[in-house]
Amino acid sequence: MDSSGDEASRILCEIEKLKLAKSELEHRISALQARLGDLNEVVTEEEKDPSYRLPALINGEELGHGLSPDMIYRYSRHLLLSSFGVQGQSSLVKSSILVVGAGGLGAPALLYLAACGVGRIGIVDHDVVELNNLHRQIIHTEAFIGRSKVESAAAACHAVNSTVQIEEHKEALRTSNALEIMSKYDIVVDATDNVPSRYMISDCCVVLGKPLVSGAALGLEGQLTVYNHNGGPCYRCLFPMPPPTTACQSCSDSGVLGVVPGIIGCLQALEAIKVATAIGEPLSGRMLLLDSLTSRIRIVKIRGRCLECDACGDNAVFTQQLFRDFDYEKFTQTPLTRLPLKLNLLADDARISTGEYKEKVMNGEAHLLVDVRPAHHFKIVSLPKSLNIPLPSLESKLTEISSALKREEEQTNSGSGASLYVVCRRGNDSQRAVQYLHKMGFTAARDIIGGIEAWARDVDPSFPTY
Repeated sequence: MDSSGDEASRILCEIEKLKLAKSELEHRISALQARLGDLNEVVTEEEKDPSYRLPALINGEELGHGLSPDMIYRYSRHLLLSSFGVQGQSSLVKSSILVVGAGGLGAPALLYLAACGVGRIGIVDHDVVELNNLHRQIIHTEAFIGRSKVESAAAACHAVNSTVQIEEHKEALRTSNALEIMSKYDIVVDATDNVPSRYMISDCCVVLGKPLVSGAALGLEGQLTVYNHNGGPCYRCLFPMPPPTTACQSCSDSGVLGVVPGIIGCLQALEAIKVATAIGEPLSGRMLLLDSLTSRIRIVKIRGRCLECDACGDNAVFTQQLFRDFDYEKFTQTPLTRLPLKLNLLADDARISTGEYKEKVMNGEAHLLVDVRPAHHFKIVSLPKSLNIPLPSLESKLTEISSALKREEEQTNSGSGASLYVVCRRGNDSQRAVQYLHKMGFTAARDIIGGIEAWARDVDPSFPTY
């Protein structure tokens, strides 16, 4: 069965690739036919002369802009813009842009940068495509689930524009490789989602003298600015010290509406294009703030370059060697690779595994299961007969817990009393809840290790996860 499934998956991936190749070929044929028709319609008496030649239509260099006939047709809607035109497109074709992160922000940014004709695009990411990425990371498809995000993004970029050079960096960006990778590009787009990466990418851009287009999206909000450009500030100028770890949230914990990173990612592509072409006014010294609920976009002035900044100030201490030696995880108290938090607050006898809890349910043990996740999490999925009391409400619900324990004892005719178990998403808030319950006299309360994610992994694989 497994081998059949693997073969089916391989065939589906091959079909997807062939469809993409077919689509590109059909588009190329259509473009060439249209171009041929245009040429046939403008035949003049001079052109009928065998001695007449059309060097300008054959060689873009003779027109002074280096755009081939195919480029002129492909980017014709750019060229028709008087404020952009040949100058802007020629600059794009000669430019190189590195996008760090092929996720929610990087996905639309990469697609538009490739479609618009940036000459060389680099993609850095070490992750693989997952099903829960697809609602926002529109560069990926179901056919690439389980495969490298860089590989998936490169295929999509080539599908929309086969003339663009794509360089794949299937690795995490670290101080050990950042200088080498980023030095190869004119502009850097930060499409990451963690604090240590933001400091590291900004510092590296300062050391290398590269402009940085930085975006962020979480929940229903987003923001965007351009750092280290035209005398503007760097990331450290605005945030000389990192925020507390409790203030750092992620999409996997707090959620994100799919179109929000899509909007910010598109705007990152726009800012990168403005920097590359020197056309328009990039968001240097200004920050764009998006509130998707009210559809409100504000642009605010931000602090200018700080003369005392450790990275870009007049007496800056950062050199390439200092950058390589700097510990960004220690500085921000946050790992570069975000992993689910795993607390260990309780003694072993105050915890049980999901397997042990299943046995107690199967044996009909009198008990109360309290789920301390937020109410909107509880509505997504929950274990049978669990009582939802969000962690912040626990103090005000102690009487309710006592009453529920008594009811359970009466219903099951248990002479020894009903047990109390606590569950959450990953087994962290449940430990905090049990700690509090112990202090309030519920000394037999125990948490379920790993929460409902462990239940889905170890007990019931059909149980939904989120």
